[in-house]
Amino acid sequence: MMFSRSLVAPKSAFFLFGPRGTGKSTWIRTTFADALVIDLLAAEAMLLYQREPAQFRAEVLAQPRDRWIVVDEVQRAPTLLDEVHFLMEAKGYKRFALTGSSARKIRRGAANLLAGRAILKQMFPLTSQEIEFSTPIDQLRRFGSLPMSVTAQEDEAREAFLRAYVTMYLAEEIKAEALVRNLGGFSRFLEIAALAAGQRTNVSSIARDAGVSRETARGYFDVLVDTLIGTWLPSYRPRAKIKEVALPKFYWFDCGVLNAAAGAFDQPLPRDWDGVLLEHLLLHELRSYIHHAGVKGSLGYWATPSGTEVDFVWWRGTRFVAIEAKHGTKVRPEHRKGIASLLSTTRADSYIVYRGQRELDIEGTRVLPVESFLRRLYSGDVIG
Repeated sequence: MMFSRSLVAPKSAFFLFGPRGTGKSTWIRTTFADALVIDLLAAEAMLLYQREPAQFRAEVLAQPRDRWIVVDEVQRAPTLLDEVHFLMEAKGYKRFALTGSSARKIRRGAANLLAGRAILKQMFPLTSQEIEFSTPIDQLRRFGSLPMSVTAQEDEAREAFLRAYVTMYLAEEIKAEALVRNLGGFSRFLEIAALAAGQRTNVSSIARDAGVSRETARGYFDVLVDTLIGTWLPSYRPRAKIKEVALPKFYWFDCGVLNAAAGAFDQPLPRDWDGVLLEHLLLHELRSYIHHAGVKGSLGYWATPSGTEVDFVWWRGTRFVAIEAKHGTKVRPEHRKGIASLLSTTRADSYIVYRGQRELDIEGTRVLPVESFLRRLYSGDVIG
C-alpha cells in the first residue's frame, strides 16, 4: 500500500533526515525515479565509498548536471560530504538528495553543506492526514504509525515488527556505528528512558536507575536525539517574574516504538501510560504539521513547581495556543485547571483533546475528540 506523503520535494540539494522505517527511501525513489542512487545501506557499497570516495566523484561527473544524485544513508560514509561539497562548488552540480537516519556523524562533517547549501527536511512516521484518517486512533496510539505497522493486518504482526525494530536499532544503529561502548548499559537505559517518556526529565534519577553515571546518561540521551529516536520538548517561560519549571521533557518519535522499548507488549504499565501515549501521538502530529506546512513559531510545554501544567503550547509573537491532552472519554471543568492558570498570565486560544465523541466549549476552551482536533490542525485552524 502506497501513501501520499506531505513532504514536498525541494528544487535543489537537501538533507532528508528520519528514523529507519519512516519511508525515506520509498519517497526518494518515487519522487526521483530517474536519479542516480548510491545506497550505502548495502555493506559493499558503504565499504567501497569509505575506501575510495573519489569513485563517487567520478560517477557523478559522468552524469548531466541536471540529474538528481541520491545518497541513501549518507551517515555511513560521511567523507562523501566533502565530495558533494566539491561537486556543488567547483563543478556546478546542485541536485543532491542526501538521506540519513542518524545526524551524529553528519553534524560533524557537514557544516559546509548545512550553511545554506543544502535544505534540511524531515521524514516522520505517517500522519493521520496522510493515511486519510483511516486508522483508528487507538491503534495509532498503541502501535504507532510507521508504515510497516500501519499496513500490517494483525496486531500480532505489529507487535513482532516493533519488537524487531527496537532490536534492530540496538544492533544496527548503535552497535554498528559504535555510538556507545557499553551496549548492555545502554539497553537498560533505553527501557528506563522509555518508562520516563513525556515526564520532566531528571537525568540523575534515570542514570541511577540504569546503573550508569549522569554524564553517561546525558550522552545516551544525545544518542537518542542524534539517531532521531526522540526529541526534547522545552518548557515555555513567558515572564521572568513568574516561577516556572525549566526542565525539558523527552518524547519518542513513535508510540509503537515507545511501547516496544518500554516492554508494554509484555507487562502492564502504570495506569497513566495510555495518557503518555496520547501525548506522544499528538506531539508527532503537531511536529509533522509544523514542519510540512512551514509554520513558524515555537513548540513547548508549560508548568509550575506546584504541578500546574499544560501539555503543549505553541507561540509566535503575540499568537499563543495551549493544548491539553486527556485520555478519558469525559471532560470535567477541573480538567481545564492548567489552561486556566496559564490564561491568567497569557492570552491564548485553548484546546482540550480527549477520547470522547462530543465537541464542547468550557469557558472558551474548545474540547475536541482526537480526530476532530487533528482534522482542524491539518486544515490550518489550530496553529499557524
